[in-house]
Amino acid sequence: MSCPHIQSTDLNSPRPSQSVYREDCTQCFDSIDDPAGLDSTGHPLVLNIKRTRKHVQRDEPPQKLTKVAIEAEREEDKYDTSAQVNCLACRMDNIGQGSGRLSQVVDAVLKASTFAKQEEVKAWELEMTPCEHTLCLEQHPSRQIASQDLGHCSMCDLKENLWLCLECGNLGCGRKQWGGSGGNGHGLVHVEQSGHGVAVKLGSITAEGSADVYCYKCNEERVDTELTAHLAHWGIDIAGRQKTEKSLMEMQVEQNLKWDFSMLTEDGRELKPIFGPGFTGLKNIGNTCYLASTVQCLFDLPEFQQRYFHPDDPPPQAALPAEDLETQLRKLADGILSGRYSMPDQNIVPSQSKDSEVQHPKGLNPAMFKHLVGRGHEEFSKMRQQDAFEFLLHLFKLINVSNSSNSAQDPVQSFRFAMEQRLQCVSCKRVRYRTDEQDNISVPVPARRIPATNGAAGDEKDEFETVSLKECLEIFTATDRVELTCTACGSKDGFTKSSKFKTFPQNLAVNARRFELVNWVPTKLDIPVQVTDEPFDMGTYMSSGKQPDEEELPEDADVGGSGAGVNTFVPNEAALGQLESMGFPRPRCEKALHATGNSDAEAAMNWLFSHMDDPDIDEPLNLGGGAPGAGADDAEKIEQLGAMGIGAPQARKALKECNGDVNRALDWVFSHPDDQGDFGGNVPSEASSAKALPGSSETPAVFELESIACHKGASIHAGHYVAFVRKEVPGEKSRQWVLFNDEKVVKAADVDEMKKFAYVYFFRRH
Repeated sequence: MSCPHIQSTDLNSPRPSQSVYREDCTQCFDSIDDPAGLDSTGHPLVLNIKRTRKHVQRDEPPQKLTKVAIEAEREEDKYDTSAQVNCLACRMDNIGQGSGRLSQVVDAVLKASTFAKQEEVKAWELEMTPCEHTLCLEQHPSRQIASQDLGHCSMCDLKENLWLCLECGNLGCGRKQWGGSGGNGHGLVHVEQSGHGVAVKLGSITAEGSADVYCYKCNEERVDTELTAHLAHWGIDIAGRQKTEKSLMEMQVEQNLKWDFSMLTEDGRELKPIFGPGFTGLKNIGNTCYLASTVQCLFDLPEFQQRYFHPDDPPPQAALPAEDLETQLRKLADGILSGRYSMPDQNIVPSQSKDSEVQHPKGLNPAMFKHLVGRGHEEFSKMRQQDAFEFLLHLFKLINVSNSSNSAQDPVQSFRFAMEQRLQCVSCKRVRYRTDEQDNISVPVPARRIPATNGAAGDEKDEFETVSLKECLEIFTATDRVELTCTACGSKDGFTKSSKFKTFPQNLAVNARRFELVNWVPTKLDIPVQVTDEPFDMGTYMSSGKQPDEEELPEDADVGGSGAGVNTFVPNEAALGQLESMGFPRPRCEKALHATGNSDAEAAMNWLFSHMDDPDIDEPLNLGGGAPGAGADDAEKIEQLGAMGIGAPQARKALKECNGDVNRALDWVFSHPDDQGDFGGNVPSEASSAKALPGSSETPAVFELESIACHKGASIHAGHYVAFVRKEVPGEKSRQWVLFNDEKVVKAADVDEMKKFAYVYFFRRH
């Protein structure tokens, strides 16, 4: 008996551009490494693929890291792979692959680049481009620089970590580098004194023509398309060069790989892994620790578990499961929470592991989820390290859209609450209250440096006084003085401004801002923040609302341009001067000051860094009610927002609020989910009345720390993220802190020390 399906005209080889999902299921994490293998199917015929790890004894040391893309062993070097064709309709197994067109199709499937491999190809790669300063480089008259005997820095005796200014030929030492050579930053001093911008790290030059090229004016690593000619101008022949030092990216890769988050006990032994439901890690597929840490914190919450973990239900019926957010979130929940994948990696050969007594699980590969949530996003579509807090907010938006037809199912609603801003004129004492809905807060962390007592100048790492989270919240809700003109009384004495909670959410996400500008670049500061495990009442940060004896500002009074009247906004001159001295154009500075209450340069700077990609960022501040040609009632734009699940009234209102900009309107809708929108005056006014505010105003508002996303590194774009989550651990009487370090899941050690450097805190209301 033969199978008729092997002659089907639908039996075709995959196209070169077609994604082949042959390593793990699109709807769960069953994979070709499981004993039963994986069926690649969509039709009666299935190709069952199974692979097992080869046991290869290796005695030689690991290969030296030599380039940005970490080159792994070939799959055929690591695995034995078998495949057989089965027909589900005919109930036939192991059909001869020589039948019909099977041989050609099976061979094509096995050789095709898998979806996961297509994504991993990008891992560890930094997408560098030329800039105007490298493309339009003008060099001073040439002079000879010895090809191998490079001399030393022009300002000190350092002979390594030297940077050649491609404009004038100056040699200057670089900044001190992690895991690399020392440096006194004299290359940067030369830049500041000369105004030159482009330099190359001499020890990184290779005979193939690659090298570290840094543009100080862009403050980024760049590509010099004419590097060979620019070096030849200074007598350096690339063909005769030999690379003698690690590149910047190599050092970053090594640093990311070597971060240690207390994976050892006090006596130096490696912590043993925890297995079972809720203790499944996520594999790092290349700078994805920001995603893994965020996901582990979210899926520990009851709202996310109840929404997406349905082990007894069939998967969603999606035409393309890998491109359906509901399917991928259900898949992720099943993988993390079911416990089916929380077991030691049987493919690890003890002689190859660093510790033969400890076998961690291999971790789930989140490639499909990462690709889906990052698709079309300027940052998250790439394989660079990203900001975990920004990723959290991006994921919240995607989940909002996917649940737009039924907000009651949206787990992000448990994070939503209302903040009330209070403005009071210093002179006439009139007040204005404004309510903003949001799903997170970002609190400033004050930087109080501890004077260095030992070591040479510039050799010691800055240390800071410990700050309590309570102090950060007090600063966040404190009253500030802002320079605004009161159109009600005409006074220019300014206003007092404060923002406090009007309602509290069930789950509160708190971002701790530890940044300051260093050479105009936001630099992360290692300021310890003390936060307790004990429940605490946040009722002290609640707004008391308008008092009976307070007089409100008239409705038509335009406070500093915050209303609908004429543009009377007068920027804070001191803050404006600070921002302009940092190189920000005046329109950006004015917008930032207006958006942050016109208070200080730091708040405006933080706003600027999060709005650099706004399409109208360089347009003049317009408070007169709409940009020319940007009709808020544009049918095409309303239709565009409608395709994203946003109703016409909400779209119309959002476009009016955002001067017709679709991208900003989308953000506005997400931050005002209960606003009924603008019905164009065609319905009774009560139809547009606001719904009840999200969250609860009941007190006491007692919160307890549930999890944290923790970061180590001098920048949010480098270093490493992990998650610490409080969970019920088998054999323990009370909840314990569990460390999720990519695929490693262990009972955490030294948690109090790690909590001090958390980046995102997740609190839950009792």
